[in-house]
Order: sequence, then structure tokens, then C-alpha cells
Amino acid sequence: MAQSLGPVGGPELLVALDRSEEMPLHEQLERSLRENIRRGRLPAGTRLPSTRGLAAEIGISRGVVTEAYGQLAAEGYLETRQGAAVRVARAVCTAVPRAPARSLLPTFPYHFHPGLPDLAGFPRDRWLRSLRATWRESPLDAVGYGDPRGVPRLREALAGYLGRVRGAAADPESMLVCTGFMQGFSLLCRWLASQGIDSIAVEDPGWHVHRLIAEQAGLRTIAVPVDDRGLCVAELAKTDATAVLVTPSHQFPTGSVLSRERRAALIEWAEEGDRLIIEDDFDAEFRYDRVAVGALQGLAPERVLYIGSASKRLAPGLRLGWLLLPSWLAWPLISSKAIEDGGSEVTGQLTLWDFIERGELDRHVRRMRLRYQQRRDTLLGALAKWLPEAHVGDEGAGLYELALLPEEIEEPALLAAAATRGVGLESLAWHRCTHNGPPGVLLGYGNLSEPAIEQGVRLLAEAFAEVC
Repeated sequence: MAQSLGPVGGPELLVALDRSEEMPLHEQLERSLRENIRRGRLPAGTRLPSTRGLAAEIGISRGVVTEAYGQLAAEGYLETRQGAAVRVARAVCTAVPRAPARSLLPTFPYHFHPGLPDLAGFPRDRWLRSLRATWRESPLDAVGYGDPRGVPRLREALAGYLGRVRGAAADPESMLVCTGFMQGFSLLCRWLASQGIDSIAVEDPGWHVHRLIAEQAGLRTIAVPVDDRGLCVAELAKTDATAVLVTPSHQFPTGSVLSRERRAALIEWAEEGDRLIIEDDFDAEFRYDRVAVGALQGLAPERVLYIGSASKRLAPGLRLGWLLLPSWLAWPLISSKAIEDGGSEVTGQLTLWDFIERGELDRHVRRMRLRYQQRRDTLLGALAKWLPEAHVGDEGAGLYELALLPEEIEEPALLAAAATRGVGLESLAWHRCTHNGPPGVLLGYGNLSEPAIEQGVRLLAEAFAEVC
């Protein structure tokens, strides 16, 4: 319990001692005094009671107080000198009170986040089964310093999966496991800059994070327009870019697929000029209108650097991604990864390996494909009912739809009006390098239930009517 102490020449203060606790009394006294000093209740220079006086005041032995004072003096909280009073050290800085930690990310009851899968659909029980199984069977050195490329068994399993499902030419020896797309692309951009390359071409519109990562690495971004057949390769050829980032199987944010003719033209552009294509294959397994489009990397593995991740397939919080590297880029990027963090943590890697080997990843993707298709149908029905002014494309894929709006709509005003109703949106303007084109919003349906999608669209329609 808290006891007041003080009269022996020292200040009045509260110290919490509980004789029923297992913690020794001297540690309880240390903790209480330390907390009082940190919070400023005992300012620097404050005189404390003598060991004899404090012991008598709270009914404990003098040795307990002596031990507590000695420990706090060793930590730098107290100043003790023979023949002088014990004082709070003058170098102690009082902790500044602060508000509880808050998330940097906004939250909304109806958040149409275009990049979130169904978090409630994450297969916790099956993932836990793989986690337990892999730790039971893993050798002792599994938790030692491993291959910076990633756990060999996972690279083998991923190579088989990506070859079978994405048509990729996946060589485990040239695969690099990382913490997701952002780390993989960042490693590449920094390496490009170190080689004297000053620019990289990106899609316009395209994911704004692509530009942020490239620019942070010191690269200038060159905007190349996208239409209903994907990246305009003829426009790319007019630039001086030696590298280009594309989302060929499901372009973000327009949803278009890079046509067969443009795929061939893009590879020809890369081969003729000794250039590099970076493929962001973020959600291509989720197609509802046709058979999934194969990875571009499978057509030219020495010209295409493929980046994939578990973020859309499973959950972004797993922080698992992978790069399929051209042979000539393998050593530079593997070295960069090794220097940056020595290799990604192994628990998630081993779990994913077992998850793939037991066929759980295939089963999960099939389950979620059906669920996302139903949610997309719900979204399209709700838009037709509540917001017929919005125009959506015919491509059925991924976890979001791009809704184009009438020219008179101001995107910032619409987003603000929607936010006041609890609806979170991303503006199409966020992802444009230029300001050409009609306004639009991205409507992610992956992490919203069907009733929430209906209600969210209804509230969005109210916001639309307010700003129209």
C-alpha cells in the first residue's frame, strides 16, 4: 500500500510498498522512488530522508533503504556522498507527460481501402498449425544466421508455386525474400542510383508509393501514360528511361491488363536497349472475368525483375515478399539485403513454407477469390442503386474498383464530405503524376462485409449529392 513519508528533514512523498507482493521490499522502494523522480514529483536536487529516518518512518529495516538508495545511485538517479544528505541527481531529466500513442493511419467505420484483403478471413488456425509444425521439425540452426536470400525451403516452395500459378521462371538461387514490395523496390532503386542511373519510368496513373520510394532513393520519375491496354510503350520509347515499373497483370489503379502486343513491345524495348522492367505483381491471382494473366517475368526472366508479396494473398502484417532477380542483378541486390538487415526473420518464412507445402495457400486463394467476387458484385449493385453517376470498368479483378465521376466533382470536397459520414476513400488524383483526366475514387471491397459495402456506398452517395 502507499505510505506517506518524510518528516526526517526530507520532503513529503508517497511510496508504494506491499508486503504481500513477491517482489522484495527494496525493489518496491526502488521502483516507487524511481517513478517519483521520473515524473518530476522529486525534482533534481531534492533532499531525501536519511536511511535511518526513512526506515523508521515506514517500518522497514535500514538495510532495505540502504540497498534501494545504493541501486538508484548506481543508476544515476541519486547522489550519495559520505556525511552529506542524499539528493536527487541534478542530471536527471523529468519525463514530459505525453498523450497516449495514436495510430498514424486514419480509421473509418466504412473504409474502402483499395489494398486491404479480408483480414477476418486470414486463416489463423491453419497458419498456427503450420507455425507449430515447422518449429517442431526445424533443425536447431534454423534460428541462427541464415542465408540472406531467405530460408532455402521457402525459396524452393515459392519457386514451385509461382511457376505453377503465375507462369514465372522462378529460380530459387536467384530469389530474394524480403519484408514486402516496398523493401524490395527500395533496395533496387538505391542500387540503380548507386550505378549513376538518375531516372525511372512509372505508370501514370500509378500507385503513388512507387514514386515516393524512387524519389527517396534519389531517382527522378518519368510519367508514362496508361490506357485501357495498359502502359503506352510507344510513349515510354520516347523517354530516356533505362528502367520502368509496371503492373501488367492488373494495372493499379485503372485495372487494365497490358495487352499481348504491348507486352511484346515492352520486352523488345528492354532487350534492345539493355534496359530493366520491374514487375509489381500485387494481386493477379484474384481474377473473376477470365483466367488469371501470367506474369510478364516468365517471358523474359533476364530483363524482368519480379516483385511479389503475401500482402494481398494473405495479410500485409506478415511482412513477407520476394524478388525473382535476373542473374546479373542477383549478387548486387542480395548483397544490399545482407548489409541492410542480414536477412528477413525466419518464423514467418518457415510458416509460409509449410503453408505452401500442405496446399493451404492454394486453398486459401480459392476461398478468397469466391468471397471477393461476391463482394465486388455487391459493390457494383450498390453503385448502380445509390450512385449511378459513377462509371466502373469491365475488368473483374483484384480487391478494388476505380469509379470515375462527373467532371464537375471536386475530389477533395467529396473525400471530406464522405469522411464526415465515416467513409474512407482514396482519390484517383493521389495516384496521378499529372492532373489530366476525370475525377475518381478507389473503392476497395476486400476488407468490408457485404452489408458494410451497401451502407458505405449509400453514405458515399449522400456525400456526392452534397458536393455535386
